[in-house]
Amino acid sequence: MAAPSSQPSLPRSPLALCIPTNCLPGLNTAASESSPLANPRARLSPATSSSPRPRPRPPADYLYHPHQPKSLAGIATRAFALGSAFALGVAGTLALVLHTPSPLWRLPFFAAALALFHFLEFWTTAAYNTRAAETSSFLLTSNWPGYAIAHTFASLECLASTLLWPGATWLPFPGARAVLGVALVAVGQAVRTVAMVRAGRSFNHLVQHRRNSGHVLVTGGIYGWLRHPSYFGFFWWALGTQLAMGNAASLVGFAVVMWQFFSGRIRREEESLVRFFGAEYVEYRRRVGTLIPFVP
Repeated sequence: MAAPSSQPSLPRSPLALCIPTNCLPGLNTAASESSPLANPRARLSPATSSSPRPRPRPPADYLYHPHQPKSLAGIATRAFALGSAFALGVAGTLALVLHTPSPLWRLPFFAAALALFHFLEFWTTAAYNTRAAETSSFLLTSNWPGYAIAHTFASLECLASTLLWPGATWLPFPGARAVLGVALVAVGQAVRTVAMVRAGRSFNHLVQHRRNSGHVLVTGGIYGWLRHPSYFGFFWWALGTQLAMGNAASLVGFAVVMWQFFSGRIRREEESLVRFFGAEYVEYRRRVGTLIPFVP
């Protein structure tokens, strides 16, 4: 038994068998193949040739492809580079501290602190705010190029002061100052990471001006002691790096620039938080401070 045809069957008119098309009234004798009379099936099927073809949908996992926001290759490359920098920085610091009197240990220490900071920014986001994790969560190009220029200047200041004036000290109590700097780096990093963990889905690297379903006002844990613990952590972490490195110029520059940045950012962010949470946030702001100088 033959399979039924997928094309509709057309009635065979007697006129179609015995009358030429050029004899029909009003029909051009040079009827083309595209004419419905010359090709009756054209009247029954849509004109697909003139309609635009639908654009192909990207694959469901395209965000994880190279050069995309959640590129797995990009994440792996950045994590490998930061891990290598951290390992080399720690090894260099220990080798110089344990086996030489040279103050150059401050440079690999700075590299290790930077590598750990940027790695933990992504890791904490990926672990506790997974949907927000992207290659940009490493913050490697955040505030570019000012951020890179500041750290490059700090490294060059430390290197130049060590090589050109090896016995000079620009800040008093060099030993105690270095210990204080390392302690501030450790405390600042710990506070920032704990703050990101505690906030979870409510934490974002960008100031949010619209409240989404995941936003809740976090006031417990470390947020009961500090109103903006992640900002507190980074502020004192950055100053700690410059104290440990003995950089007088960079210490002053970092303090001024970061105070301007965080004071403005906190003001803008709290305008949104008051809109989101109303009197609840106003009362929280009244009770809990920032512990950033001159930022109430």
